[in-house]
Amino acid sequence: MTGRPRIAVVGSGIGGLTLAAALAASDTPCTVFEQTRSMAEIGAGVQLAPNAARHLSRLGLRPALRERAVAIEEMRVYGWTGGPIAATPFGAACEKLYGAPYYAVHRADLQGALLRLVGSKPLRLGHKLHRVSRDGEDMVLTFADGTRHRADVVVGADGIHSVVRDSLVRDAPVFSGLGVFRGLVPVDRLPTPARKPLIRMWLGPGRHFVCYPVDGGRLLSFAAIAPLADAGAESWSAAGDPADLVAAFDGWRGLVSDVTRAADTVRRWALYDRPELRTWSADRLTVLGDAAHPMLPFMAQGANQAVEDAVELASLLADARRDEVPELLARYESARAPRTAAIQQGSRAHADSMHLPDGPQQRERDRVMQRSAGLTGLRERAWLYGHEAGAPRHRRSMDQAGTGVLS
Repeated sequence: MTGRPRIAVVGSGIGGLTLAAALAASDTPCTVFEQTRSMAEIGAGVQLAPNAARHLSRLGLRPALRERAVAIEEMRVYGWTGGPIAATPFGAACEKLYGAPYYAVHRADLQGALLRLVGSKPLRLGHKLHRVSRDGEDMVLTFADGTRHRADVVVGADGIHSVVRDSLVRDAPVFSGLGVFRGLVPVDRLPTPARKPLIRMWLGPGRHFVCYPVDGGRLLSFAAIAPLADAGAESWSAAGDPADLVAAFDGWRGLVSDVTRAADTVRRWALYDRPELRTWSADRLTVLGDAAHPMLPFMAQGANQAVEDAVELASLLADARRDEVPELLARYESARAPRTAAIQQGSRAHADSMHLPDGPQQRERDRVMQRSAGLTGLRERAWLYGHEAGAPRHRRSMDQAGTGVLS
């Protein structure tokens, strides 16, 4: 048990691939199992805050982010009737305060960049996990086709329907009462202001609308959250009806009506929540990203926290011995669980404050947002954007393996 551990990662989304890349930066091998037979990513936009962008840059993704992502200059918040509420600068101020831009990127572009960084060698496609079990000192992964794989540590990066999480706890998802429409619209089909590198958000009774450019500014990604009577399946890829999107935001001003009417194809799914995990790890098994802490999307931190998880775990497993794994996984949980729980809880609270009906509470919310606007608001996010995951020695190894820290 004194050799280097055999590491099995289940899932090749943003969290799983970031973990593989961060492990490779310290010459720590792993095997990544993915249930699909091809790596075609669907979805729309992802917001990459500085707390994740710094790490991805250190891993070597800075050129790809500069080419395909959009560095956001400002976040603007409006009321549903079009009146401005508050604005927070990003751009140069964000880089100065937190050492990285605030990016918006198409999920497929981010995953593609991570795939190129990781390479095909550690990937095992077409491996749908059926169960995880213990055999002596080994963890055994059994796949749907009956094949098995032995490992010293198993990391579940397998998303909201995680088989690995089920090995830790059997908890039931709770429907939030909300659904989200997501989609992409070419900016040349929209008014000229849609081309600006901004995140725009409109708040209204029971719902809100967010949009920002991706794909080097060629597409506008949107997320529209509204009440949903029929929960349906918890899925990231369910088709939606563009007419339902238009109807849900009828009468909203600003770019909202332009985007909703220009969207030919939308996806819609129910938003479910889950309680915080009491235990992330069991001996030689752990989870990260949505498998550990699925979040309502109201702080735009889901992908960012998956990156943080991956970097923290990689920093602990680098140069580890097999007999150290249980202790290291316990340290990983201690480092990550309190932070992600706070963000999960904050996301739930945001759902209430963002969807207030017009009236006294809504006006007080707007006044609070105005007082926390500008550079003051950006500085108040230091706990979120300034967080550094992973040990300093691991960050140095990533700098050496990649293209250096953002200047």
